[in-house]
Amino acid sequence: MNQLRLCAALLSVSLCAAPALAGGSAPALPGTTMAGMQSGFLDINGARIHYVSQGTGTPMLLLHGYPLSGELFARNRDALANAGYRVITIDHRGYGQSTAPASDPGSLQTYASDALAVMDQLNVPKAIIGGMSMGGPIAFEMWRTAPQRFLGMILIDTIANPAGIVEQHIWKGMATKAATFGPQSLAPELLKDMLTGQTRMNRPADAAFLTTIVKQATVAADVAGANVLANRPDSLPTLKTITVPTLILEGVEDTVYPPEFSMKMMQNIAGSKLVLIPGAAHAAIFEKASAANQAIIDWARANNLR
Repeated sequence: MNQLRLCAALLSVSLCAAPALAGGSAPALPGTTMAGMQSGFLDINGARIHYVSQGTGTPMLLLHGYPLSGELFARNRDALANAGYRVITIDHRGYGQSTAPASDPGSLQTYASDALAVMDQLNVPKAIIGGMSMGGPIAFEMWRTAPQRFLGMILIDTIANPAGIVEQHIWKGMATKAATFGPQSLAPELLKDMLTGQTRMNRPADAAFLTTIVKQATVAADVAGANVLANRPDSLPTLKTITVPTLILEGVEDTVYPPEFSMKMMQNIAGSKLVLIPGAAHAAIFEKASAANQAIIDWARANNLR
């Protein structure tokens, strides 16, 4: 990918940082159920964090990307819960149904601290912790802070590299656009990279669902998340310290953080497994949920994470 293509790819990428002062919960997605699901709010670090918990088995905490919400995993909860896992998703502060104080709309350290505090309040000493896109750097920060809380790690269409100069300016532009035109203005920038063209044409409900989630973010969260992505630390040295079983999931058609980045992570995390998902873009966990679910279940069982 030359620099021009990289710029274009990143320009439409991965917004992950803003709660939902702008509206209630996302609409129910066709084909999902609510069986055995618990949800609520936790007062954490000055924020009100919305969570969903489903299942009673081994805990699995999944962290969404920018600027989405825990509903990104709406198609994963049932399958993973039925396979023996307690699936916990949260809306980062300022995203989805979560709210944040004006004094701390969000930072990498705050997002990681929030997630660990959710585990504490839900009485989860250890979990398989997964992060999609911006959720990856959050998972890396959690590992640096509290590696003893991990049973395993799942990295989904994410990256360990720091943002280069071009990407930094792209995120600053995203923040400016959200502040000028509102969170809804980011949806067109993102959807063309979140989903493949075939999915956008043939499954318009998928695009509408993700658009609704993007619109729920607050401006403050959009700005905070963009700053996190622009200024994220270099996590490549962290990869070599990861000692728990690690699964890397990657959409073959991801133009935000293409497969080359996932291959590099695999090479630097001892014993990690990379699964490439054909016909999926940046939101592979949602777009090709069945394939992603099966990959997670197979990996977890192979590593006795039950």
